[in-house]
Amino acid sequence: MALSNTATPKYYGEFRESVLRGEIPVNREIAMEMRRIDDLIANPNIWYDESAMDGFVKYCEAELTLTDGSDLKLLDSFKLWAEQVFCWYYFQTKTVYRPNKNGHGGKHVRVKTKKRLVQKQYLIVARGAAKSMYASVIQAYFLNVDTTTTYQLTTAPTMKQADEVMSPFRTAITRSRGPLFRFLTDGSIRNTSGPMANRTKLASTKKGIENFLTGSLLDVRPMSINKLQGLRPKIATVDEWLSGDIREDVVGAIEQGASKNEDYLIIAISSEGTVRNGSGDTIKLELAKILRGDYTNPHVSIWHYKLDDISEVNDPAMYVKANPNIGKTVSYEVYQQDVERAEQAPATKNDILAKRFGIPMEGFSYFFTYEETIKHPKKTFWKLPCSMGADLSQGDDFCAFTFLFPLSRGEFGVTTRCYITEKTLLALPGALRAKYEEFIREESLQVLDGTVLDMMEVYEDLDYFITGLDLDVRAFGFDPYNAKEFVNRWESENGSFGIEKVIQGARTESVPLGELKHLAENRDLIFYEGLMSYCMGNAMTMEDTNGNRKLIKKRSDQKVDAFAALMDAWVAYKLHKEAFE
Repeated sequence: MALSNTATPKYYGEFRESVLRGEIPVNREIAMEMRRIDDLIANPNIWYDESAMDGFVKYCEAELTLTDGSDLKLLDSFKLWAEQVFCWYYFQTKTVYRPNKNGHGGKHVRVKTKKRLVQKQYLIVARGAAKSMYASVIQAYFLNVDTTTTYQLTTAPTMKQADEVMSPFRTAITRSRGPLFRFLTDGSIRNTSGPMANRTKLASTKKGIENFLTGSLLDVRPMSINKLQGLRPKIATVDEWLSGDIREDVVGAIEQGASKNEDYLIIAISSEGTVRNGSGDTIKLELAKILRGDYTNPHVSIWHYKLDDISEVNDPAMYVKANPNIGKTVSYEVYQQDVERAEQAPATKNDILAKRFGIPMEGFSYFFTYEETIKHPKKTFWKLPCSMGADLSQGDDFCAFTFLFPLSRGEFGVTTRCYITEKTLLALPGALRAKYEEFIREESLQVLDGTVLDMMEVYEDLDYFITGLDLDVRAFGFDPYNAKEFVNRWESENGSFGIEKVIQGARTESVPLGELKHLAENRDLIFYEGLMSYCMGNAMTMEDTNGNRKLIKKRSDQKVDAFAALMDAWVAYKLHKEAFE
């Protein structure tokens, strides 16, 4: 073993040189990950084992096959990713009690333990990059070579997808001619009582893939919290964690059990998703913070491949940013055919942009891009003039009030206060309820007693909120649905000036939607609450035959009410701009 705290990793070094020579274009996220690796190289407390990859590479190329039975040759990208898993280490010093050899007494001693640095690896890479094959070779290595691993897990949104990870492995069992596989697969699986030499040691069973020699199991499970909680895998692969409509953090659920093992490893692989406000968005936001250096977490490896801009879809030289294996596992012709298909069939555009180019589809069917929904640092708008918007509901939707504050330099502050009943909160499924409880803690969501909201109780609480911040409400826009009682009281206590009914529909919504979109693109909407981020992330638009857009939501649990109230506030502000001068 050759450990070094200064050496440049072999495969990363080759990759970095190619990038510096301009041979391989990389996106912002990969460039940031490279800086993180450079920091590891410079850290004297982090060690690189130059020989740790040798066994992995030899095993894969000598023993494993592709699904068509041909020999496996590890891709350069696989070596780059695996190097971070296998080759980085640190030493942990701790105090342990050691009894004396005579059995009487003992003493506490300090021991130094070598530990693998990376515990989680996230890969976001385009369709056709053979990412499932990468998961397969990782699982195969630990099942057959690392004898300390007894329980492994692979999961995906569906059993069919999870089983795809196993396919190359099962092919290797039946077709591979490597010496280890010949030894492990020789014999009869039905022989359970005869000599070990006559038994099959490795086989695909109803449980998954079992190594009877080591007592190890590779388990296959669908991506469901109920199916994953309580397990203790040492090695786990999570396939397409961004692609399914998964509201729970399955990676976190797996890690709860896996973390009880020494040197556990979770590899989460996926193409870009087409679902908003799921756990995937939350994880991507956390990964972005790590990449930017907002905080340090050397135990996480992040390879996020994507185009930097949609304009690069027209430049095949940039496709490698989204798929490092283009030209090897998928052809440029396939990519070009998809681009042409997206142009001819707009319904396919979202999926192609997400899956082939790593561009989240929200910018096209969802109104706001992921980046536009990221919260700003918290600010206070105490005593500032504002426009108030209202989107009122007594049922399961938010009864939403959003305040718009004209600031300097064309920026607008935004804060919201929404209401639901206790009955609505208690009826929510677990993951969604947890999200709502986040909003409650940040005080953007209030829970009132009963089964139906009392508008006068809402009025009293909102009045208390406005008074507490000493807000100067100079305009008030509202959706007339369910608003009569509230608006009448507001007018009687505050006068009629600045009150505007905002009619819903494509003809009236299209212009303010476009204006708010422009502000969001420039990051001039200064909001700091998770609830507003959530509602913006859910917002979708539908166009009529004249190209006018109206606000919609995909399904009932994807609330947009706080943003709808923001649009009402914006309309009222524009109609009464003179009141803010």
